[in-house]
Amino acid sequence: MRSIVCVAHGTEGNFVLEETETPEPAAGQVRVVVEAAGASFVDALQAAGKYQFAAQPPYVPGGEAAGVVDAVGEGVEGVSVGDRVLVQSGRGAFASHLLAVPQQLIRLPDAISSDVGASFLQVYGTAWFAFTKRTVVRPGEVVLVTGAGGGVGLAAIDVARSLGARVIAVASTEEKRALAMAAGAESAIDPLTEDVKTRARELTDGAGIDIVYDVAGGPVSEPALRALRFDGRFLVVGFPGGIASVPLNLVLLNNRTVVGVEWGGWVPRNLAENRAMIAEIVDAIARGDLHPVTPTRRPLTEARAVLSELLDRQAAGKIVLVP
Repeated sequence: MRSIVCVAHGTEGNFVLEETETPEPAAGQVRVVVEAAGASFVDALQAAGKYQFAAQPPYVPGGEAAGVVDAVGEGVEGVSVGDRVLVQSGRGAFASHLLAVPQQLIRLPDAISSDVGASFLQVYGTAWFAFTKRTVVRPGEVVLVTGAGGGVGLAAIDVARSLGARVIAVASTEEKRALAMAAGAESAIDPLTEDVKTRARELTDGAGIDIVYDVAGGPVSEPALRALRFDGRFLVVGFPGGIASVPLNLVLLNNRTVVGVEWGGWVPRNLAENRAMIAEIVDAIARGDLHPVTPTRRPLTEARAVLSELLDRQAAGKIVLVP
């Protein structure tokens, strides 16, 4: 078995490639041959020692993977050798094989490739959770998505559009704005050369934004909050640009609502509801109602470089690591 092991937080040599004996599944476990592992901003933060839920070295990074079951432990029911699955692993996916329990598996339909299967779970799960459980998107509403050219933002555009919303994207490079428009945004704002509040108001004929999906944080958060209409909703999703300081009178005086979106913290408290939610997303992708971007394939040995690109906000779209 090949795996990438994080042996220290945030150092130049913090990842090593290990070759070990392929483990056998214990009772209640299955073994999955990993065909692709998703690389996410969360993985990058954990490896840098900057995530709110610490992962202590040594450990194998990677929170999601897709592959084929090749061994089943004693007592496992409902899973067979040869099943195509996606694995919500939390960690351990940057490897050629992965041990999991059946509760971590979702059956992967033939209509969904392993590359897409390995790359949509975190970003689409976050967006679906945000737009259907933390708030409710109504048809015709306008959603402003910051950080719109990365995987999280692109998924939010797709989910919001599938729910009948109009989407305005905020992204800092021409490449990322083009990706956002291709994903379904009707307009894109460059936060480096345009005032986000002013431009968003112009694009809504002065009415303002119904919902902000703030992936970026940092200096973009306040003008995005100011772009909201009276009684609008501001979803706090992430802050790779830094944790924003915003004047709370902007919330009070316009009756706005600020909502935290922390899907990972919700899952352990709502396991059955989460599995049903993921099944809804998988079905929507298989039907063609949702359209995850085709990820870029990179070899497993480039894991450190890929996570560095994600941490530095240089990556556009989604990336999967292939063992």
